[in-house]
Amino acid sequence: MGWKSLDEMELTGKRVLVRVDINVPVENGKVTDATRIERIVPTVRDIIAKGGKPVLLAHFGRPKGKVNLDMSLDQVLPALRTALGLRVVLVETLEGAENLTAEAQSADVILLENIRFYPGEEANDPVFAARLAALGDVYCNDAFSAAHRAHASTEGVARLMPSCAGRLMQAELSALEAALSKPERPVGAVVGGAKVSTKIALLENLVNRLDVLIIGGGMANTFLGAQGAQLGASLSEPDFFETARDILAQAEKAGCRVILPKDGLVAREFAAGAAHEVVALSSTTVLEKDQMVLDAGPETITEVRSAFETLKTLIWNGPMGAFEIEPFDTATVAAATDAAARTRAGKLISVAGGGDTVAALNRAGVAEDFSYISTAGGAFLEWMEGKVLPGVAALEGKAA
Repeated sequence: MGWKSLDEMELTGKRVLVRVDINVPVENGKVTDATRIERIVPTVRDIIAKGGKPVLLAHFGRPKGKVNLDMSLDQVLPALRTALGLRVVLVETLEGAENLTAEAQSADVILLENIRFYPGEEANDPVFAARLAALGDVYCNDAFSAAHRAHASTEGVARLMPSCAGRLMQAELSALEAALSKPERPVGAVVGGAKVSTKIALLENLVNRLDVLIIGGGMANTFLGAQGAQLGASLSEPDFFETARDILAQAEKAGCRVILPKDGLVAREFAAGAAHEVVALSSTTVLEKDQMVLDAGPETITEVRSAFETLKTLIWNGPMGAFEIEPFDTATVAAATDAAARTRAGKLISVAGGGDTVAALNRAGVAEDFSYISTAGGAFLEWMEGKVLPGVAALEGKAA
C-alpha cells in the first residue's frame, strides 16, 4: 500500500482539508438517508482527537461550476451536526474560508460550501487547487467514491501537500486490495446485472485474476445466446455475442472457470408473482417468442453454492436476476444468504459493491454480514476494471 493513513500523520495544531462524500438524498430540504454522512464520522473524530481542525470539502449534485442554491450543502448541515455531535459551521465562499470569522475559527468543524460551485474543481485547475491547498496544512481524502475523478479536491490538492487516506478510504482500499490485488485464493466473483455492454472491461480484467466467475442476470442471457440459445423475449444483447465468446475464450486460457445458469425461472410477463416455470438452459434451448428468463433456477443455485464452498475470497457486483420483484429474487437471495453465512463462519472474505448490489443484499437482509460493502459505485467498478484511480494515485504519489 503506497498511501499513508491518519495514523502516520502529525496533526497537532494543524488544519486538515478533508475531502468527503456527503452527496446524500434530500427531500423537502431534509436528508432522507444519512448513511454517507455517518460513514465519515470516524475520520472527523480521529482528526480532532489527534489535535487537528477538520475543514470539509464536499460536493452536492452537479451544479456545473456555478452557484446553485438548490444544491447548497446547507441542506445537509443539520444531519452532519447530528451525526458528528459537534459544532459545524458552513463557510459559504472560498474568500470566507481564507478569512474565517470568529464563529468559524471557534467551531469544531468547518464545512466549505459545495466545491462544485467553482469551475476550477472539475477542471482540476492548478491555480484553484493551490488556492484550496493554502486553506490547510494536511490533506486527507475520505471520499473513495469520488476517487475516479481527477478533480482539484480529489487529485490536484493531494499533490501539493502532505496527504493521507481517511478511515473510510482506508477501509475501502484495504478491502479492495485484499479482494483483488492480493486475495486469499481460490478467489471468485458474482457478476450480474442487465447488460454485458456496461461491464466488458470488468469481465476482461476479472477473468485473468479469478479462479471462478459466476455470471447472472440479463448478462447471462447474452452469454447463453452467444453459445446458441434462443431465449425469446429475454433481455439480451446480440451485438455483444462475439464479445461474450471472446471473454469465455480468455477465461479458458487463463484457467478461470465460468459458471452460467443451467436453468432459469421463465415467465411471459415482467411482474411480481407472475406465472413461471423452471426451464433447463443450454446452447440448444429455444424459448417461445414471449417467454423470458427472469432469474436463475434451483440447479444453478446449487452449483453456485458448491462453488462458494471452494472459495476463500468472493467479490460481488450485480444481482443474479430481477431481484426487485418476487419470486425472481430467489437466486440472488439464496446465493447472498449462503455467502453471508460462510463469511460469518470465518470461511470467506466477501466484498460487494455497486448500487444494485447493495440494494439486493439489503433486500436479502445480509449486507451487514459481508466483510465489506462498498457504496462507491463508479469508483468501485473502475477499480475492479483494473483502472488507475486519480484520487488514489495522487495519495501514492504516482502519475494518474
